[in-house]
Amino acid sequence: MATSLSTLIRLRAIQNKTRQLFEHLHDIQYRLQYHPELSPAGWYLGNGLFIENFWLHEFIQHNKQFTREPLFISGHYPLAEQGPRLPKLQTLLQNMLGQQDDNDLFLMEMIPPLSDHPLFKDEYIENFIIQNYARNFESIHMVLAQAALKQHNKKCKTQPYQVEQTLHPQALLKNISHIDSGDYPIGGQWPLSLDNELPAHSVHLKAFSIANTPVSNGQFLRFMEDGGYLNPALWSKAGWKWREEKQIHHPQYWCKNPQQQWHGINHLGPHDLNSSSAVYGLSHYEATAFARWANARLPHEHEWETAAKLEQIKSTTEVWEWCSNTFAPYAGFEPFPKNTPGNNPVNRALDEQYFVLKGASDYTRPELKRAAFRNTGLPHQRHLFAGLRLVFD
Repeated sequence: MATSLSTLIRLRAIQNKTRQLFEHLHDIQYRLQYHPELSPAGWYLGNGLFIENFWLHEFIQHNKQFTREPLFISGHYPLAEQGPRLPKLQTLLQNMLGQQDDNDLFLMEMIPPLSDHPLFKDEYIENFIIQNYARNFESIHMVLAQAALKQHNKKCKTQPYQVEQTLHPQALLKNISHIDSGDYPIGGQWPLSLDNELPAHSVHLKAFSIANTPVSNGQFLRFMEDGGYLNPALWSKAGWKWREEKQIHHPQYWCKNPQQQWHGINHLGPHDLNSSSAVYGLSHYEATAFARWANARLPHEHEWETAAKLEQIKSTTEVWEWCSNTFAPYAGFEPFPKNTPGNNPVNRALDEQYFVLKGASDYTRPELKRAAFRNTGLPHQRHLFAGLRLVFD
């Protein structure tokens, strides 16, 4: 059976939106590495098509015509070597458009026995491809934000940003929802969930109270003005060592103008910081220090997911929210689809002790906005669009 029209429309939409991010970039911008832990923007662009071709052609049809070049396999080349190996931007965009047209037509017209392949059951692989594009879409925005941050830092003295709306500190009010002790369902559902969200299962939670909204810019400014970055008692040993070595004093996407006014940076450049908007650009170390300062803690991912599924918390898609636990696969986990090219994200998360992030950001596509989705990050990483929400026992 051919892929449904609704799924083809969603696939075409994310293909188009990803290419559109490069309409105003020149060839050098698309291949530069702006952050040591991020690939160049062009790599994420090419990876979307590579993964699409891998499953639709190499894996399902045993045709390696479109996947001979390993450049877009995660981990095949060091990040610093990816940019120089990229084809010219316009060449890649033209090749992508033609290949994506052919792939969409293939999905529209396929018939048995090809359409009977297990990966096409319930349109699983089509949704997998769409979600890979969606993850790359957000990663590209991380790269663009890093590029804007570097550009702003070069110009901030000669072309300072004039703040119109001054950021003011806010009091930390306990606007909370109470979740009773009990057994609650955790995990996603086939076919839209990724393998690390499965199998669905039940967990027992003790009673807890969770903030209705994420920590705001104004509340985080209050932490800063109270000496939060200067008090080692608030930090873990590893976090304090990291803070001192890196000289961290504020969220990554915050800057000050010569008048000592805070403002933010995103992929479009400098902007005013709204005191009530969720703070982001924080590492797990910073999030944990803030929670200790607030006499609170970070939620376990099961607590966050339960509160979200019960619709007991708000603003769950403003920023990714750090959780207290490191990533681990659920009991009974089985990787699917198997033989995915590149570094296995589950193994990588286990090897390096990634922490779980829940929620979404302003740059997260709808395909990933679900309570069961499990994002991950290393404790020092600040380029993620990550903030926090508090739990009070």
